[in-house]
Amino acid sequence: MATFLYKLGRLAFRRRHFVALIWVALLTLAGVGAASAPAPGTTSFSIPGTEAQKAFDLLEQRFPGASADGGTGRIVFKAPEGEKMTDADNKAIVAKTTKELSDGSEVVSVTDPFTTNAVSKDGTVAYTSVKYDVPGMELADTTREALEAAGDDARAAGLTVDIGGDALQAGAEPGAAGEIVGLALAAVVLVITLGSLVAAGLPLLTAIIGVGIGVSTITALANALDLGDTTSTLALMIGLAVGIDYALFIVSRYRGELADGRDREEAAGRATGTAGSAVVFAGLTVVIALAGLAVVNVPMLTKMGLAAAGTVVVAVLIALTMIPALLGYAGRTIRPAGEKRKPRKKSEKSENAEKPRAAAKAGLGTRWAHFVIRRPAAVLLLGVVGLGAIAVPVTQLELGLPDEGSQPTSTTQRRAYDLLSEGFGPGFNGPLMIVVDAEKSADPKAAVATVTDGIKDLKDVVTVTPAAFNKAGDTATITVIPNSKPSSTQTEDLVHAIRDEGAGIKADTGAEVLVTGTTAMNIDFSQKLNDALIPYLGLVVGLAFLLLIVVFRSILVPLKAALGFLLSVLAALGAVVAVFQWGWLGGLLGVEETGPIMSMMPIFMVGVVFGLAMDYEVFLVTRMREAYVHGETPAEAIVTGFRHSSRVVAAAAVIMMAVFGGFITSSEQMIKMIGFGLAIAVFFDAFVVRMAIVPAVLALLGKKAWWLPKWLDRALPNVDVEGEGLKALDSRNSDSDPDNDRELVRA
Repeated sequence: MATFLYKLGRLAFRRRHFVALIWVALLTLAGVGAASAPAPGTTSFSIPGTEAQKAFDLLEQRFPGASADGGTGRIVFKAPEGEKMTDADNKAIVAKTTKELSDGSEVVSVTDPFTTNAVSKDGTVAYTSVKYDVPGMELADTTREALEAAGDDARAAGLTVDIGGDALQAGAEPGAAGEIVGLALAAVVLVITLGSLVAAGLPLLTAIIGVGIGVSTITALANALDLGDTTSTLALMIGLAVGIDYALFIVSRYRGELADGRDREEAAGRATGTAGSAVVFAGLTVVIALAGLAVVNVPMLTKMGLAAAGTVVVAVLIALTMIPALLGYAGRTIRPAGEKRKPRKKSEKSENAEKPRAAAKAGLGTRWAHFVIRRPAAVLLLGVVGLGAIAVPVTQLELGLPDEGSQPTSTTQRRAYDLLSEGFGPGFNGPLMIVVDAEKSADPKAAVATVTDGIKDLKDVVTVTPAAFNKAGDTATITVIPNSKPSSTQTEDLVHAIRDEGAGIKADTGAEVLVTGTTAMNIDFSQKLNDALIPYLGLVVGLAFLLLIVVFRSILVPLKAALGFLLSVLAALGAVVAVFQWGWLGGLLGVEETGPIMSMMPIFMVGVVFGLAMDYEVFLVTRMREAYVHGETPAEAIVTGFRHSSRVVAAAAVIMMAVFGGFITSSEQMIKMIGFGLAIAVFFDAFVVRMAIVPAVLALLGKKAWWLPKWLDRALPNVDVEGEGLKALDSRNSDSDPDNDRELVRA
């Protein structure tokens, strides 16, 4: 591996024009494809194998033309102080509004609140429901504008008016300002770490090119593959982070090779062969974690994972080829590690060019490594107990999907949600749809009546609407209004109670009772993700464990890496629960409404954080392994690994935190939660697990850390991540080219 990548790095350095041209051409091709691609069509959200999805599919089959997946809009009216919606003037305003909406395109139906009992008991609040013939995400801009205009007209006439429903749904917009701040902070960290603007610019440039290719490709294929906006958001988030980090590690190693006196082409080859090997295996762990989301069998998650994994592959390829090419262009503007900018005497220059660098003054990383080696048990105990304490809130984790109640109070959707809760109760924001399949029942109407009566007697039920039959008379729908808000545990209990009731009804009448609707879909989605978490964790951790055994040629080091990851991800989930469910520091982070944690958050964090955690493990521990293989004691190898890698790993972690933290500024609760969760997880894993717990465990284990059964050692392929094969090149090069007429590094 190291020898192949060494040759690849040197080739890219020499053929820099060709390499750069290829990547620019790929970026152009992807950009043209994205610009000329048709607009995305329906972004379907399906959960195969769940009852809610089965009911939804049955509706489309038994109620053709009813637009079961059509978008909905809801205009909520509130009368002025001292008036009621039933007053003549207010009724006239509502009638005019419904008339305007009925004349619009894509509209299937508009309800009259005064004939559908959609007026609150005190008469102050009423609502009109609008049904469209296409999904909310597909509505034409003119249709949305017509809905908003109708609300504006009613508001101008004197009523308080707000609009809810998925008709106003827009794509998840990441915080653009936050992204810029994150990239700016990343640039500052890169300048400090690499010592020059040019060196710092290379990782940023290549990361942006990689993300540009990845996101543009996703955009170009969005219509054909039914990719949603969140797909490109995840690819952007992950692609930027790993793209910067992978390039950073190679550029940093390149500067180290220059400081050892190698010419620039040789240094580029060595950096690609050593740090590049770590990049390949770190990238593989991220790809495994992201692609593994397919085992959940939720199409949306599968597409998100595969798209992000593809972007990571692009980031790895760019780091291995374009970075060496750009190093060739940069020339002497990138200085050797540790070299000061002030001019030195000529004799000093030539002396430094011909001998390896002397031992530098011990830095913070070296001093910390010595401290950990002296007190490994105390550091290990403090790290584990600290993260364990932060993970405690996970025991109170409640899962769900964000609804309009989690939107900022400044949005009309949130105000409409609050008005409905005020006038009718919180359950009106999350009605349940009961689908009764009476095709196999001897008396369908009697079976549906039995279902209706049974549901009315259940706890937490406010309203049960009369059944609506299809033309064949073998299927009926019933709407149930719960007493609790959609995301509450009481509503979830009601869904399970209805399903339990339906099991008995099917045995008695032959009619099958299915519960669907947005609320039931969310509940089933959460349950499906919970059920898939352990198998997914086993698959991803198992595959990565095998991969790391090959990399480190050890059993205990990969095991320690996996256990450390579990600790960091639990602590990160605990922090997410404390902020977004309990409200701690919610004001500081812009969390206006607490509630259940997004149901995909645990499995999503396991996938993404595991890949990133293994990045730091590979980059830090491979330098330790390299030193140990080359003859150092286990304790000396830990110090050497920290001396060479800790500063760069710390910089990489800060950069990732900056990139992920930029998404906290998003107005979308889901994006905000993902950004915070990933940023805090990187902090815990990089600075607590990898920088403290890992060296403490290695110090306690000593030589046992690198133990591998002899039979397994013989069976495993030798991937040579440490660059042992490059040692042979030194002797061959010195024999064949004793004068070494290549240009030596000069200031």
